[in-house]
Amino acid sequence: MNRPLRSLAVLGVIAATLPTACTAQPSGASLQGATTAQLVPAAPIVTGLPDFTNLVQQVGPAVVNVSAEAGSRRVARAQQMPDEEQIPEFFRRMLPPGMFEGPDGPQMPQGPHGVSMGTGFLISNDGYVLTNHHVVDGADTVTVTLSDRREFKAKVVGSDQQSDVALLKIDAKSLPALRIGDSAHLKPGQWVVAIGSPFGLDQSVTAGIVSAVGRANPYADQRYVPFIQTDVAINRGNSGGPLLNTSGEVVGINSQIFSNSGGYMGVSFAIPIDVAMSAADQIKKTGKVSRGQLGVQVQAISADEARGLGLPDAGGALVSVVLPGSAASRAGIERMDVIRAVNGRSVSVSSDLPPLIGGLSPGSKVRLSILRDGKPREISVTLDALNEALADGAVDEGSEDGTPAPATPGGKNVLGLVGKDLSTSERQQLGLQSNEGVRLSRVGDAAAEAGLQPGDVILSVGRTSVGTSASLDRALSGVRDGQTVMLLVRRGNATQFIAVTAGEGEAAG
Repeated sequence: MNRPLRSLAVLGVIAATLPTACTAQPSGASLQGATTAQLVPAAPIVTGLPDFTNLVQQVGPAVVNVSAEAGSRRVARAQQMPDEEQIPEFFRRMLPPGMFEGPDGPQMPQGPHGVSMGTGFLISNDGYVLTNHHVVDGADTVTVTLSDRREFKAKVVGSDQQSDVALLKIDAKSLPALRIGDSAHLKPGQWVVAIGSPFGLDQSVTAGIVSAVGRANPYADQRYVPFIQTDVAINRGNSGGPLLNTSGEVVGINSQIFSNSGGYMGVSFAIPIDVAMSAADQIKKTGKVSRGQLGVQVQAISADEARGLGLPDAGGALVSVVLPGSAASRAGIERMDVIRAVNGRSVSVSSDLPPLIGGLSPGSKVRLSILRDGKPREISVTLDALNEALADGAVDEGSEDGTPAPATPGGKNVLGLVGKDLSTSERQQLGLQSNEGVRLSRVGDAAAEAGLQPGDVILSVGRTSVGTSASLDRALSGVRDGQTVMLLVRRGNATQFIAVTAGEGEAAG
């Protein structure tokens, strides 16, 4: 008898924690009655499914097909029509007769002649069209086909690779145009609709939800775009088409897909319309897009690195490089600073920073909220104009003078690192100053587990710069077992901090 009573007592505790799911029992109710309490159904959070027919009828006429043709060079290789064997049989039956007539088929240009197929949409009644940069990049001729089958030769007003936005103009009046929405307030779970020309199938409609916002796409070149991720079916030919909310307003431009096969796999990326319209407005006024530059290279922060930096959490962007003479350098930003906000807008991960800075004009004054040695600071910075070579961390390769690096024996330290002094030519190749950097010839187990390897160049231990193997040993002399230390490491052209936790009793051999 005791065992069933104990089981029912557990159920009673569970019921007490879920008052909205169960009907309350009178104080004198029997145990049997407690087990048969009727569940009260929760109110539905989502009711019904949307009907997009009216939306499509209203906005469809403003969605256009974009065909970009190059005579002497290829355009947008990823957007060219696929070969016949790449098209599923179901779609082949729907394509126009003669689309694939063998190697000499008139619809599939051969040799140096290439055609890029994409989508676009009208943003004004007098013929301005938005599409992707990669759809028209390198084109000699761009043709816009309206939903009523009228064709126009389009002028490329301007194009910006970093935002993947192109602005076109056709000579026509009284055209339907899409309303521009607000992408800043999109939330995961919202319904969105795409209209485009996948595989050349014009006016194809697909729908889904917003999967995430502010997404950095590691497979795209657009570091200054906080992508909208959706599960809307997007395929080749959808590029440049509108992503719409349920009010029929454009909230994004469909731009990228994540795929192992080249087809839809449930992960699609769109450029937020506020980013796209900012680029389009600048292109219309000046023919190009200008962006602000802070002049730092940043990295994500792991749990180990947060511990080594004395941070309350792993949020923010860790500054690994401050470019000499940059806006950040003039303002006093230092290596190992952690940028947590820009003008009050949170920087949760390092990829949040480039869009926040790149979205501002050169000369803009920004307020950075940082942590330095675990203490908060506010720093005001006046942004420079973006220099892509500096943003990519490019360095002058210099010239090899053949001077061998002195082979200095590494001293013992708790991380088991053995350093080798760099020659003048090696420092020139790496873009380092004359007294900066120590190349590792050996690493201990803890350092190897953290990702260090022979050949890496150590630039600093914490905030202490090192330029010789002896200075490396001195900088590490105070590190004890179990302590986490931040090492600034140069590997090739990449520079980043790596957190290493010293192991018990480990030393260089």
